[in-house]
Amino acid sequence: MTKILLVEDDEMNRDMLSRRLLKRDYEVVIATDGEQGVAMAGSENPDLILMDMSLPGIDGWTATRQVKSDDATRSIPVIALTAHAMAGDREKALEAGCDDFDTKPVELKRLLGKIEALLGNG
Repeated sequence: MTKILLVEDDEMNRDMLSRRLLKRDYEVVIATDGEQGVAMAGSENPDLILMDMSLPGIDGWTATRQVKSDDATRSIPVIALTAHAMAGDREKALEAGCDDFDTKPVELKRLLGKIEALLGNG
């Protein structure tokens, strides 16, 4: 089963997205802040990370840089999720090491397409 690490501090977003991914037969593990996300990237060995960019503690940009700078986790694809999409955010996410970028509220069909493409199933 494909494991997705969802790094999201908003409970409503976590609940909605995790339930929708579970319905599509993904295993979902959840981190509620950047530090926990970085730690779980190493301990859970997910197939893909959905990274909220606005997190308490270390933000998603910093957490992604840490994941991508570690030999053990650098190959895990990361999709940046942000509610405050502004010009340059996609480029900023890619510079931080994200493999793709999506906006909130999440449009599930679009996000699933990005997940499948990064996992080589698309």
